[in-house]
Amino acid sequence: MAYLSPFFRSPWTDITGAMLSHQMLDRCAKQEMEMMDCLEAYGFDRGLKKCQDLIDDFKECQSNRKQFCRFMAMRKERDRQIAEGKLTGDEKYCSPRVDSY
Repeated sequence: MAYLSPFFRSPWTDITGAMLSHQMLDRCAKQEMEMMDCLEAYGFDRGLKKCQDLIDDFKECQSNRKQFCRFMAMRKERDRQIAEGKLTGDEKYCSPRVDSY
């Protein structure tokens, strides 16, 4: 993810700068604000090292990569159990219990 500052600042860059922000009622708004506050406190160059954990949290919030990897691992395990014959009939694709969430 690249964080770029405009070479030339003008009112136009100030108006359009927030178009790529997550602050308008997005689920990643809190993580983005914490990351940007940290980057502002340390400066961009030192902030990339000091704020790496906040940057990683924000990237995960945006991409949901870990959640997707968990989903794929569970699907792979279920398919393996179906291929081995451990899950048959109605057990193959059973829904979770109602109160499991």
